[in-house]
Amino acid sequence: MKRFYNHRDTLVTEGIDGFLRSSTGQHLCRLEGHDNIHVVLRKDWDKSKVAIVSGGGSGHEPAHAGFVGAGMLTAAVCGALFASPNVDAILAAILEVTGDSGCLLVVKNYTGDRLNFGLAAEQARLAGKKVELVIVADDTALGHDTNARGIAGTVLVQKIAGYAAETGASLADVKQAAMDAIKATVSLGLSLSDVNVYDPDHKTRLNKDEAELGLGIHGEPGTDRIAVEQLDALVAKTTEALTPYLTDEPQAVMVNMLGAVPVLEAQAIVDALSRTSLAERIEFLIGPAPMMTSLDMYGFSLSAIPARTDFIQALKFPVEPWAWPGIAPFSKIQTKPTPTLPDTFAYKPSSNAYLEKLITHGASILLDNEKDLNALDAQIGDGDAGSTFAEASRVILKDIDRLPLTSPQELCETLGRLLARNAGGSSGVLLSIMFATAGQNTAWRDGLEAGLERMHRYGGASPGDRTMLDALFPAIAALKTGDLKQAAKAAREGANATRTMPARAGRAAYVPSESLKNIPDPGAEAIARLLEGLSKLS
Repeated sequence: MKRFYNHRDTLVTEGIDGFLRSSTGQHLCRLEGHDNIHVVLRKDWDKSKVAIVSGGGSGHEPAHAGFVGAGMLTAAVCGALFASPNVDAILAAILEVTGDSGCLLVVKNYTGDRLNFGLAAEQARLAGKKVELVIVADDTALGHDTNARGIAGTVLVQKIAGYAAETGASLADVKQAAMDAIKATVSLGLSLSDVNVYDPDHKTRLNKDEAELGLGIHGEPGTDRIAVEQLDALVAKTTEALTPYLTDEPQAVMVNMLGAVPVLEAQAIVDALSRTSLAERIEFLIGPAPMMTSLDMYGFSLSAIPARTDFIQALKFPVEPWAWPGIAPFSKIQTKPTPTLPDTFAYKPSSNAYLEKLITHGASILLDNEKDLNALDAQIGDGDAGSTFAEASRVILKDIDRLPLTSPQELCETLGRLLARNAGGSSGVLLSIMFATAGQNTAWRDGLEAGLERMHRYGGASPGDRTMLDALFPAIAALKTGDLKQAAKAAREGANATRTMPARAGRAAYVPSESLKNIPDPGAEAIARLLEGLSKLS
């Protein structure tokens, strides 16, 4: 197991302190004096309004500390990993933040949380504090009843209750706003993995082709094991299972990431959501973002609440906490037409038998050397140098009848566009830059030299850095005063010299020097072989 932590027992404390030191936690502080009390709270809290306190086990970050700030939570009580905070910690939070307006506790429906928050509330009342408690039970996996777990929908309840408190509502009204949200909110999660709570001997319960639907946020098994399918099918199954619990009203849907899903895939989940049968009923979207996570779980959850005016007004209200991603209309994406790009073949085709023969023969040389150059590149890179040059050759051969062969300037410009749009790899782009720049000069030798300088500028490599420039620079210099034979000789000398050069550019720069010894740079070798073959025609 590879994780970034020192010790499991100190991770919660270190995580909280790191958050408070971060750019997103500067408005917060924590209680100190007891090792087993982890309470994050607002620095600016003056007790003039109803306080909102929530919390639970750690491992669900950014919940709950990430939602502390103006407009949402006043304080968050953090327990150990996946364990309810103790009664003293909860009581300390209540006593610290509760003024005459009172305090609302927002609690997820788990036995430990209910008991500990409930007992702390009773003790706070004995101390003269006005405290109310609501229990969130939004999970529909086992049916939306009193046994439902509290999962990501808790964040929506915190946001709506926080709005009521921030706008000066009484404790009774804040509690009612929270209760209204609780009754209206439903959630369901899907994951491709279970969760590892820092167990070096952890063994997953899922086969590689299985996913779980209807799972909790503490590693509980899902209610259904389903086959792993493409994204659209998985999102559709989640929405189909959630839909029976929705009202007939338009909905606001929150897309919550459970911990390990990359941002790109999270965005793709939203796109897949737009293709479900539920999409036409979604009026607003929240996320995608990690809000109520489960450590390294590779999954997501969907939470829905009716898009009623009072709920949407509360959800739109600006807040301080960084973890709240905001809410926006769920509508068609906006597009703009792509500007007209230059035609690849902007010039009239023309014939030049010698140039056509030269180009055809050069392409054949690179095609014949594809496997050899790939094998050479595989020793020091990703093994595709030969394929890059071969693909450029195929592209040029395919459209050779469309090239303006009687004008070197127009030919270079066309080759630059052709390679830019069709050739892959850095080498293809660099050669495109060289030809495109050469096309801006009327004298082709001067143009190639200018193109080479532009390659150097954009590519960042110089002669001596062990790249194809080590063959191109001497070859083009030789062409200024000589012919292809002299250019080929200069290119070969340059390519051979790369056998002993240190790599300071390209992928080879990351390869140990010992592994590069006596191996020429594949790009330089390709240029040398190309010019050697062409020189036999001149």
